[in-house]
Amino acid sequence: MQELFKMDKTAFEMLSFKEADKKMNDYKNITWQERLLILQHLNSIAYGYVNSSKPQMDKTVFSARKF
Repeated sequence: MQELFKMDKTAFEMLSFKEADKKMNDYKNITWQERLLILQHLNSIAYGYVNSSKPQMDKTVFSARKF
């Protein structure tokens, strides 16, 4: 997935509301499958598992009980 998306973390751009709306419309032109791939990539960056498989959820922490 690394070769599909490249994120420039040094870039920041101040936009007006109109310019930001125009950029957002660019994402509407791609399919929902491509948007889902972008979302998965951004989640992998946010949670720190870039270029590896998703970490498994630790189910030993949770418990259920009756009220």
